[in-house]
Amino acid sequence: MRTVDIIQKKRDGFPLKEKEIRFLIEGYTRGEIPDYQLSAWAMAVYFQGMNAQETAILTDAMASSGERVDLSPIHGVKVDKHSTGGVGDKTTLIVGPLVAACGVPVAKMSGRGLGHTGGTIDKLEAIPGFHVELTREEFITNVNTIGLSVISQSGNVTPADKKLYALRDVTATVDSIPLIASSVMSKKIASGADAIVLDVKFGSGAFMKTKEEAETLARAMVEIGREVGRKTIAILSSMEQPLGYAVGNALEVKEAIATLNGKGPEDLTELCLTLSAWMIYLGKKAPTIEEARSLAEQALYEGKALSLFADFVAAQGGNPIVSEKPEEVLPQAKRVVQVLSRERGYIMGIHGEKVGLAAMKSGAGRETKESSIDPSAGVILYKKSGDQMEVGQCLAEIHCDSAIDVSQAIELLIEAYEFSPHPGEGSPLLGGVIQ
Repeated sequence: MRTVDIIQKKRDGFPLKEKEIRFLIEGYTRGEIPDYQLSAWAMAVYFQGMNAQETAILTDAMASSGERVDLSPIHGVKVDKHSTGGVGDKTTLIVGPLVAACGVPVAKMSGRGLGHTGGTIDKLEAIPGFHVELTREEFITNVNTIGLSVISQSGNVTPADKKLYALRDVTATVDSIPLIASSVMSKKIASGADAIVLDVKFGSGAFMKTKEEAETLARAMVEIGREVGRKTIAILSSMEQPLGYAVGNALEVKEAIATLNGKGPEDLTELCLTLSAWMIYLGKKAPTIEEARSLAEQALYEGKALSLFADFVAAQGGNPIVSEKPEEVLPQAKRVVQVLSRERGYIMGIHGEKVGLAAMKSGAGRETKESSIDPSAGVILYKKSGDQMEVGQCLAEIHCDSAIDVSQAIELLIEAYEFSPHPGEGSPLLGGVIQ
């Protein structure tokens, strides 16, 4: 079998056989197939696409390229959640305790942030003492005793995906539906989940800019799940503005705790309850999605989820008092700068990516993998879509170190807000369910 023949076959629009896909992925992972040939193949896929069976085979080949996590010692149906990325998306910090409080085990591996998107691991590490590196035994014990554990992704999981993603990033082949879908699902499958709930974002702050693009991606990932025997559903959610009001690691932890106290932003609370309901339903703790939603609401508003969050933090070395007094435990920025509106009118939208970049410029994110972050830094939005503004009113706050030049962050935040002289209808938060 020759790599060049496989590239030519895909270039000419023919579906690849399983042995051809596995030959490519296994050879590339071992270093036997060079970057330039995989680049050519990725570009062929970009233009010709892959059918559902090809995409499922590619996903399984990448999942099999490294360690597959065995979660069988954990009792119950293990349901994982994945978001395609957004600004202010701290849902894991809320959904994990909510779902675990309803009896569904959550054994999750998460990543760090890069660029304008935040990472769950960075947020958790904003809690003093919190450890994201646990042994396999500690990880499983925590899930079996508490119901929840979140650790950093192992370097041995899906090495093929890591290599291929880095290649796609520099060859203009990132935005290919089959390659995106297989990348996401290979990690979920290798992580050992029995069922998967996907939060697929669309809008200015998301990778998929339109609802139609997000639906196409969601259907591809749900089909992969079906092909490889994992029950998978996808929720479409809007990222036409940041989720909640806080963007930045410690700031988002604080907002997550407020939400677990039943006092969170309406959009964040609604999305978390929706995702939790589907996880509870797939975890077979409720016979209908309506009853699953009721269980999630009960866990939230009766304080069960908040109590479990404190236990989760303590089990991973953090200070559990953070659940009661976050302002005393979490790091605080040395400087807070108000950003004042230069326009009057009604807010029609907030460009999420620009808000995320402003938070990154304040010190909350990484411009490169080697960049250090300030856990106290970030942005707090004062106003969101639908609100009326006057010139000179506060739009947002920038939290940062006293030495940071915030001029770029201020301009990004000013540019992020879109105004109209008349009130209008905002984009609905939820765009449907794909199953």
